[in-house]
Amino acid sequence: MKAVVFAEFGGPEVLRYRDLPDPVPEAGEVLVRVRACSVNRTLDLEAREKGAGFGIALPHVSGADPCGEVLATGPGVAGPRVGDRVAVSPLLPCGACPLCRRGAENACLNLKVVGVHRHGGYAERVRVPAANAVPLPAALPFEEAACLPLSYAVAWQLLVTLARVQSGETVLVMAAGSGLGVAGIQIARLRGARVLAAAGSDEKLERARGLGAEAGINYATSDLPKEVRRLTDGWGADVVFENIGAATWDRSLASLARAGRVVTCGTHGGSQASIDIRALYRGHASLLFTAGFTRDALEEVIRLTGEGRLKAVIDRTFPLAEAAAAQRWVADRKNFGKVILIP
Repeated sequence: MKAVVFAEFGGPEVLRYRDLPDPVPEAGEVLVRVRACSVNRTLDLEAREKGAGFGIALPHVSGADPCGEVLATGPGVAGPRVGDRVAVSPLLPCGACPLCRRGAENACLNLKVVGVHRHGGYAERVRVPAANAVPLPAALPFEEAACLPLSYAVAWQLLVTLARVQSGETVLVMAAGSGLGVAGIQIARLRGARVLAAAGSDEKLERARGLGAEAGINYATSDLPKEVRRLTDGWGADVVFENIGAATWDRSLASLARAGRVVTCGTHGGSQASIDIRALYRGHASLLFTAGFTRDALEEVIRLTGEGRLKAVIDRTFPLAEAAAAQRWVADRKNFGKVILIP
């Protein structure tokens, strides 16, 4: 099979399009013919550049959220069956630790990830545990399905499960043009919230309005907290969907309403930031952090997208052989929504 491999850490130039042996599913696994796989900044770009602290073994094939058809099944697999259309849920929890036993599998103490700790979907075929092959609606295109695990399911986990966004609240979505951002806008609107979109590009803000954002704020040219207060009659945002990190952290906190919640799982803008503890507790603020998603969250966003209630936003697709160009496009922040590789 053809795959994109890197045998050393570095820039996009270390990616090589080459032949690899076809994987063979082991007991409890399925072999998936990959039809689409998204490009993700942390799990793909940062991991390729310097490992991102994941302990990646080289040579490596990235790609955490491939979608396609089941080609073969290993011993002991009752389902899915050969020919079934599936999305791969990339999280591989142990199922035995205290957090797994309480249903928080995304916080598993022994968590592994497809495309990080084992070969992923930058390939024509990938083998994964059968339990991680999630059924897809017949009418949902693979390219759209590939948007869902690491953007839409994560956004659902953050906004619905963790922040518990309610109808009538104001949600400030930072990095509104990112994969998480386009998902967050739609999910907050689906919950009945009013959405303010923030991004560093007027073009992206215009497109964010098309997804349901009521107003857009260019945080590269505007005073973000001041604009949020102006648009909310001085109140602020009940929920700030942050996901950038140090570059915007102070402004995000300053945009928060009294008793508001900041929810985040991203640090592309830097991971080191300071906080004024007194201001936060006097403002009754909550800082909420998580990573990943649960199986329930993924199944829900697949259902809602299949029903047309959520829209998978694809910026563009690239052939698998052009994975380096796709990663450069994402690194340069040119995308609005997801970038998808097609084997």
